[in-house]
Amino acid sequence: MNPLLEKFNTKYTSSPFEEIKEEHYLPAFQELVKTSEKEIDGITNNSEEPTFENTIEAMAFSGEQLDRVSNIFFNINSAETNDEIQKIAQEVSPLLTEFSSKISQNEKLFERIKSVYDQKDRLSLNEEQQTLLNETYKGFVRSGALLNEEDKKKLEKINMDLSIKSLQFGQNALASTNAYFKHITDKDELKGIPEAILQQYEEDAKEKDLEGYVITLQYPSYLPAMTYAENRELRKELALANGKKSFDGGEFDNQNLIKEIVKLRQEKAELLGYKNYADFVLEERMAQSPAKVFEFLNELLEKATPYAQKEIEELKSLAKADGIDDIQSYDHTFYAEKLRKQKFDIDDEELKPYFQLEKVQEAVFVLAGKLFGLEFKEITDVQKYHQDVKTYEITENGNYKALLYADYHPRKGKRAGAWMTSYKNQYKQNGENSRPHISVVCNFTKPTKDTPSLLTFQEVTTLFHEFGHALHGVLADTQYPNLSGTSVKWDFVELPSQFLENYCYEPEFLKTFAKHYQTGEILPTEKIEKLSQSKSFMEGYQTLRQLGFGLLDMAYHTEIGALENKSVKAFEVEKTAATNLYPSNPETAASPSFSHIFQGGYSAGYYSYKWAEVLDADAFHYFKENGIFNTEIAAKYKILLSSGGTKNPMELYKNFRGREPKVESLLKRAFG
Repeated sequence: MNPLLEKFNTKYTSSPFEEIKEEHYLPAFQELVKTSEKEIDGITNNSEEPTFENTIEAMAFSGEQLDRVSNIFFNINSAETNDEIQKIAQEVSPLLTEFSSKISQNEKLFERIKSVYDQKDRLSLNEEQQTLLNETYKGFVRSGALLNEEDKKKLEKINMDLSIKSLQFGQNALASTNAYFKHITDKDELKGIPEAILQQYEEDAKEKDLEGYVITLQYPSYLPAMTYAENRELRKELALANGKKSFDGGEFDNQNLIKEIVKLRQEKAELLGYKNYADFVLEERMAQSPAKVFEFLNELLEKATPYAQKEIEELKSLAKADGIDDIQSYDHTFYAEKLRKQKFDIDDEELKPYFQLEKVQEAVFVLAGKLFGLEFKEITDVQKYHQDVKTYEITENGNYKALLYADYHPRKGKRAGAWMTSYKNQYKQNGENSRPHISVVCNFTKPTKDTPSLLTFQEVTTLFHEFGHALHGVLADTQYPNLSGTSVKWDFVELPSQFLENYCYEPEFLKTFAKHYQTGEILPTEKIEKLSQSKSFMEGYQTLRQLGFGLLDMAYHTEIGALENKSVKAFEVEKTAATNLYPSNPETAASPSFSHIFQGGYSAGYYSYKWAEVLDADAFHYFKENGIFNTEIAAKYKILLSSGGTKNPMELYKNFRGREPKVESLLKRAFG
């Protein structure tokens, strides 16, 4: 029996993780693709006249089991992968791409969709139904439905190649991250690194059957070394290793893949009638055009550069006092931490005992309760994909709202970073409101035999960020699964996550959970005030860093053929020159491990982080003016979250705020 082919009869109809074996995946995909094709054939060959219900709505609810299994497999490929799963992914991705192409290029099906679309003004559709009809029609057109047969075949091959190459890019980046570790036996080389971090390095060494200490390129291991190690040569070596990920000409090098992916995306855009890939992508975003994005990024660049340059000058002064005249990028985090401690009399290691993971999670649960009336209860009768994962039932007024998976610690099979994802979308059908299954995945330091998992303040904000995404999924209340939760315009999707981060800096809220894990003592008031004041610390530098990534992303997807006669490194240096505050090292490059745009969904969309910052700064300012726990404003914000992609995002925002967002809100928060 293949559990992926059965109706999920587990509690909450949750994913049967503990019954799934690797050999189940490929047969399940093969069978479910066939089943889904039959569903589509049934819609296509329906002898009745095309209607919204028998065509558009029927499509929205088709392929549910295939979607569930796809979510399981690709989420596992990110959170608990291995060589076998990655091999299966190489077979599954083209299979799904081919299936998707068959649907999008099904002329008879498109005729039915177009027939409904052409009479939309005469149909009595509500707003969500109108959105579904428009999105379905546009989705087909943007997938090549209006192309001739020859061009449809070209597009199908391009999509297939992109699917395989993007997957390979991510696998290379992960393998390159895992391939490096620094083994140290002399504790003196680790001077400055706090004892709690050294304990973790010892644990990592034991896992590899080594004496001493091991530092990896996983974020919870790498960042503390860059922040505290007084050994400059160690910082340099680690930074070089990190910057060489998939950029060393070896087995996992991604430079050629970048060129191939960019070229394929350009070919796809031209085939569909667009000037470049960014034009194609941005047609479906709030920003709408590359010109608007460049205008937005360059306006922020002009405003932020003087602040960033001033910040670097302060760091240079600190470094000079240590005899360093040529401060480099690998010195930045170390001296930024020194400066932060000097300015605000706080450092991460001093703060960490006050941010026990379990307490921070409890705080975010309480906040969701205050704002939206949600309650969280840990449950143990739901199957999990790894023993580290914890599961929670979320309720509202006693009614089941969502299932939450929390997965917080790094593993060999887990990719770096933090993310929210969904195993099952919310939707309404046959009188039932089918609730979502949401997952929050992070890479926080594991507990040791002596201490629980203690978070840096940056990790605290990371948890709030991902939980903001999770709330977007949890509160979903739409009819159709493809308009539910985070299924919104890409430059709108970061609003809920970045909005929630603001609470981490509010003294009124911090006092409720920033308590020492041993004594229960609340973080002293002066420290809380300093922490709140530190929100804009190094904001200029961070802004330029983000703008650099945004400009680089836009350059890759607007400049036709620009990479043909250039190396990836040369292209990157040229396009980020205005944002670079340190000399570029010829041995390192960011692009070959820039998974956001070459594997994730952020191609021609990395600007959306900054775009959403304008939204979140403006939204939180509304709360600040009226009380950060204001229930009336929270109720309006809840409507924005629960509406998913059923409305134009600017309309949703204006309904919440009463006006369009103002960039001044971000500038005031960042630079005063």
